[in-house]
Amino acid sequence: MATEEERPPQNDAEMAEQMPRVRVSRARVVVSLLFILGVVVFLYLGLPNLVGFGATVKHLQEGDGGWLAVAALLEAISFSAYVALFRAVFLHGTTRIGWRVSYEVTMAGLAATRLFAAAGAGGIALTAWALRRSGMGRRAVASRMVAFLVLLYGVYMASLVIDGLGLYFGLWPGPAPFAITVAPAIFGAVVILLFLAMSALPGDFERLVAGRSARGGIASRAAQRLATVPSAAATGVRTALALVRERRPGLLGAVGWWGFDIATLWACFQAFGSHPPVAVIVMAYFVGWIANTLPLPGGIGGVEGGLIGAFTAFGVSVQSAVVAVLAYRAFSFWLPTLPGGVAYLQLRRTVNRWQAEQPLAESGR
Repeated sequence: MATEEERPPQNDAEMAEQMPRVRVSRARVVVSLLFILGVVVFLYLGLPNLVGFGATVKHLQEGDGGWLAVAALLEAISFSAYVALFRAVFLHGTTRIGWRVSYEVTMAGLAATRLFAAAGAGGIALTAWALRRSGMGRRAVASRMVAFLVLLYGVYMASLVIDGLGLYFGLWPGPAPFAITVAPAIFGAVVILLFLAMSALPGDFERLVAGRSARGGIASRAAQRLATVPSAAATGVRTALALVRERRPGLLGAVGWWGFDIATLWACFQAFGSHPPVAVIVMAYFVGWIANTLPLPGGIGGVEGGLIGAFTAFGVSVQSAVVAVLAYRAFSFWLPTLPGGVAYLQLRRTVNRWQAEQPLAESGR
């Protein structure tokens, strides 16, 4: 008998969920295009003049072509690591999540993340939809999605702690302002401890709350709904820990995703003759990417500003930070856009094939 997490969709209504779409109006398209155009013009024309040199495009053309080619390769490897992590987490209870499907889902999700606001909510919705259509039950999707994010951002938080404290206590070279070393390290440690504490919640926590709230009323119903959040988080954390204990090689993709993306940024600094300490690049990267939580499409504008601000706080010249960060964002933001769009179309065809196969499978039972 399948466990509750492994429960497949029970009826046609569950399988008939529609692909996540964003309602597009003419006004929304115009506003979005104007916003993107305005941000790009400011970043590549206005910001360089403010920091004391000409158009960034001219400086980007002066970068070392070899190092920029290395940056492109490193970013491609980063995406490959992301695909490997996805497959390692979601290859469970179904044979449909293979390498090809993992590529389609992750690349389409990354493209959605860069096009929609709210720190990747578009990509998460698209990923959850595809997994549901692959035959995974709601609870399995929820727990595995949480596990995936726990593994991915567990590396993020651990890096804040290790690199921040390492810089501050002089374990590796580089300046160490308290506000962008120890403070982020404390934040990372608190988040890690919070999620580890969640894993201690009993597996039937949601049922226990429902039992104690059986009398009804607004407060009781609210308590039952609120209990689903820590319950789902606890299940996801326990799933992540179980996957780690299994020592699946693909889980190293969590390290590879961040590591090779940081290496892309490092290569961009090399391309323009700037050489900040590696520990500084790592810390400024993670601190700067916190700006991705701003409600901006793909974090465009916010991430660039966060990264440049973090590097200048570490003493890197504004000119060097601007040109390296904008070159890096050209790879990290724009590089997956075209293959992500193609993967989106491929994913639609894949899901349509799954839908056509299901009646055949049912008729053969």
